[in-house]
Amino acid sequence: MNRETSTREVWQPQTPQEREAILRELHEVIASPYFCNSKRYPALLQYIVENTLAGKSDRLKERTLGIEVFDRPSTYYTNAEAVVRFTAGEVRKRLLLYYTERGRNSGIRISLPVGSYIPEFLHGPDESDDIGDDANSPASHLSVDTGSEARVLRPIPLVALGKRTAQSALTQDASLSPPATRTRTYVKSFLWLGLAGMLVIGFLAGMGWKSRSAYTPTAVDDFWMPLLHEQRTVVICAGGVVFEKNNFSGVITAGKDIVYPFVSMQTASAVAQVSSTLARSGVTMQLLSAPSTPLTDLREHPVVLLGAYNNQWAMRLLQSQRFQFTPEPAQSIVDQMRPDAHWSRDKSLPYSSADDYALVARFRDTTTGSWTVVLAGLGRNGTEAAAQFATSPHYMQLLRDSVGRDFSNLNIEALLKVNVVDGKTGAPSILAVHAQ
Repeated sequence: MNRETSTREVWQPQTPQEREAILRELHEVIASPYFCNSKRYPALLQYIVENTLAGKSDRLKERTLGIEVFDRPSTYYTNAEAVVRFTAGEVRKRLLLYYTERGRNSGIRISLPVGSYIPEFLHGPDESDDIGDDANSPASHLSVDTGSEARVLRPIPLVALGKRTAQSALTQDASLSPPATRTRTYVKSFLWLGLAGMLVIGFLAGMGWKSRSAYTPTAVDDFWMPLLHEQRTVVICAGGVVFEKNNFSGVITAGKDIVYPFVSMQTASAVAQVSSTLARSGVTMQLLSAPSTPLTDLREHPVVLLGAYNNQWAMRLLQSQRFQFTPEPAQSIVDQMRPDAHWSRDKSLPYSSADDYALVARFRDTTTGSWTVVLAGLGRNGTEAAAQFATSPHYMQLLRDSVGRDFSNLNIEALLKVNVVDGKTGAPSILAVHAQ
């Protein structure tokens, strides 16, 4: 049996026809299920392929991609925002999945090498097999059903000496044992193997039943379930601020022109609490800064928005909900079903002593099309308390009891009061709950 193997080589298209062939391959790739349901991944892939074909690969740098593809400002800080690196990693992974499952017969392949934003084009067959005199052998083709298509596996051929040796060994073994003895031996072996297999399966089934019966989903699991089940990547978008000593809180919201916004210790605590809860479910998290995040980034994944007056997306997306934050400078929470009701911090007291109010909201937003969680206070203490509330089994159980039924798939809002003592965040308490 002869076997010839050839590998694909990096190919540089020279003619318009060759470049057109690569563009056709690009369109087939981005039309596949691995790319067509996203806006970000095909946008990056198309940009780097078209610029490479146009001889502009020198433009394929992280900052340029962030500005041209993801609408980042020219001053954005690449080390603080990894949107290009994250998206490139996803594109690289999806290309591999596409060509593994769907593009095996493609004459051209598009590849994105690790550590680079310049794509490579591969040309040539993966592998050619000359089966020869073993083509009709029963073991020469093994068909495995993978659920979507049957894939043919070909065993590695024996070298001539090894093949003759194996056949000689089988012939010698056959001459040593009578047919009846061999048959009884095989039957006993299969019986013992079957019994052992049944015992192993029973043991594993028992362990699985035990583990399922030993674990009961908590109210925290129910609250975060819609986000965790929708995708394996969750975006955490935190508000950013800059110092302003004349403001009541000592800070003001950072604008898009601010290159280095910062977060308070309370917001950092909220990020840590939410990240820890999500990490236990095995999801990937992407941390973004609200001032420099465009709406397109919020349409790809479920989103957790931290902060209110320092987070323009929380203010905007909450406009469809019952409880909302009023525009500045009022800074209060209002109830759309009770126009006379509002909650605000006592500005006659120092900021470090005035009780805060916060919202914990989870809903499927019509603007982004994804599940959204807002954890936001009038001030930074309220945001920290909202994160503590949403990640605590005790508080989530209180919320579920207040709803009075399963809330795993409901749009839900909770209004909280938060005690503040010497600038420290105290325990939150529930003032109102709305679910639908």
